Amino acid sequence: MSPTVDFATLLGISGAFAMIAGAMVLGGQPSAFLDIPAVLIVIGGTFLVTTVSFSLGEVGHAQGLMFRAAVYHAETQENAVLQALYLADLARKRGRLALQNVTDELADAPFLHHAISLVVDGLPAEEVERILAQDTQATYERHLRSAGILRRAGEVAPAMGLIGTLVGLVQMLGNLDDPSTIGPAMAVALLTTFYGAVLANMVFTPLATKLERNAQIESVVRQIYTIGAASISRQENPRRLEMLLNTVLAPSQRVDYFS
Repeated sequence: MSPTVDFATLLGISGAFAMIAGAMVLGGQPSAFLDIPAVLIVIGGTFLVTTVSFSLGEVGHAQGLMFRAAVYHAETQENAVLQALYLADLARKRGRLALQNVTDELADAPFLHHAISLVVDGLPAEEVERILAQDTQATYERHLRSAGILRRAGEVAPAMGLIGTLVGLVQMLGNLDDPSTIGPAMAVALLTTFYGAVLANMVFTPLATKLERNAQIESVVRQIYTIGAASISRQENPRRLEMLLNTVLAPSQRVDYFS
């Protein structure tokens, strides 16, 4: 499927940051919200502490998935049902081997391509269901694990902000005899809390929720393809498959392919 921009994610994150930036500008001193030590404590500390709970590879993979929350492969459940019914109807009319002629057209849908390849190879329906179900479950768990990494980062970021606040307060209290050091120390103390709250509540936690949502949708789409592939393997009537697949969809999403 072709990549599609998720405007809800982009609008939400960019709009929230724009509102905060606008408040900074209207306050008259936007540069006051930039402090390098605070950035190092929160961003660097959050990344490093998160790697303690996971591996470097898992954390790197989760960072890549952050961008998939904004640009993802659009594959709706209704389209998946229509695709499955089209292939089932084709197999009913021309035989299962006829599906071999359309496998090249499914190159941009790897799971469906795999499912139809199993059917063309003549595997029993029960074996097709078992293989595809294991694939779906493993993929779903990987996505949830990546979302869990982002949620962990969302928990760590405010904690690092609090640590930065304590660092700034200690520096301030240790140099009360020098008024010139009070301002920078207070900046670190306050800005680390600010950075931690922004990262946790505007980046990590929302993106983790979006990844979980996308994983659930992808799991349902894969379930639809699994049901369709098993039905084709059993050489069932496509009309029966239509009724079966419509039970997976919400009433407003149900299709009427053979009307």
